[in-house]
Amino acid sequence: MSASLPPPRLPELVCPAGGLPALKAAVDHGADCVYVGFRDTTNARAFAGLNFDDAAMREGVAYAHRRGSKVLVALNTYATTTAFERWTAAVDRAADLGADAIICADAAILDYASRTHPALRRHLSVQASATNYEAIEWYRERFGIQRAVLPRVLSLAQVEHTLARTQAEIEVFGYGSLCVMVEGRCSLSAYATGESPNCQGVCSPAKAVRWEPHGKGMRTRLNGFLIDSFEADERPGYPTLCKGRFEVGGETYYALEEPTSLNTLDLLPDLMRIGVSAIKIEGRQRSPAYVAQVTRVWRAAIDACAAAPQAFRPQPQWHAELDALSEGQTQTLGAYSRPWR
Repeated sequence: MSASLPPPRLPELVCPAGGLPALKAAVDHGADCVYVGFRDTTNARAFAGLNFDDAAMREGVAYAHRRGSKVLVALNTYATTTAFERWTAAVDRAADLGADAIICADAAILDYASRTHPALRRHLSVQASATNYEAIEWYRERFGIQRAVLPRVLSLAQVEHTLARTQAEIEVFGYGSLCVMVEGRCSLSAYATGESPNCQGVCSPAKAVRWEPHGKGMRTRLNGFLIDSFEADERPGYPTLCKGRFEVGGETYYALEEPTSLNTLDLLPDLMRIGVSAIKIEGRQRSPAYVAQVTRVWRAAIDACAAAPQAFRPQPQWHAELDALSEGQTQTLGAYSRPWR
């Protein structure tokens, strides 16, 4: 009689929170970890109305810890020479407020954190754009990172190859918006507006966005660039250059990337089999209702897969719920699935 295989490792469910209501929604619906940011350019979602001041962060950390969840603070932009102390002060604040880990991209900030707060866990942000195990090991050996978040450009086989060759934990994106750019290497927003998520924490900053009535519909512009034109029965999307419709060769279409969302529910048994440590949900700019719904679906899916990995099939209602929340109401496995190879 052959020995049964051990159950797959249960990955942490890491969910977004752009504010205290979203943090509580994530925790209440089963998030193992919630990732957040301060209200400044130290995080890559520095939009007005989002993020945490110290009082809200303190309350959020206490709320999460009482319920057995962790809080990860994203300090994932690159520090500037004229305001370097803003980033080091943010590391100090995260440690003082009881964060369980910081998520960083800048090697200088990781170095500061490793020397000043060695007990504070350090995760390598997706913004560091570490797409191979050699890069991850470089950060681990020098700055003691315990986890790396992989960019959304690797196939499942590449994720497995990387995971097997690094001592760091590996976190992957499971659901949320996609971008055609490799994280940490995008310059489109900076080209159009002078500001980028890498340094200023904003992709298509709100001050550069314009909504213009056009006939019975709407046009959207980014710092003067015409991004899209919508008819009355279309839902206007937020104007980003990578997801605009442009005229190319006499045809108008999504020339760079069609609006769609990554959804890896179907790959969950494989992600657990290869041993990913965490599955991340994108969406700190989304509403508490979105966070609650996505967290609830993914909590149920991870628990079901852990209980019976060989028999696991995503329930139709899970896909239906996520379909309704997806960009363009369409979903993809993204780079994880490359059937032509």
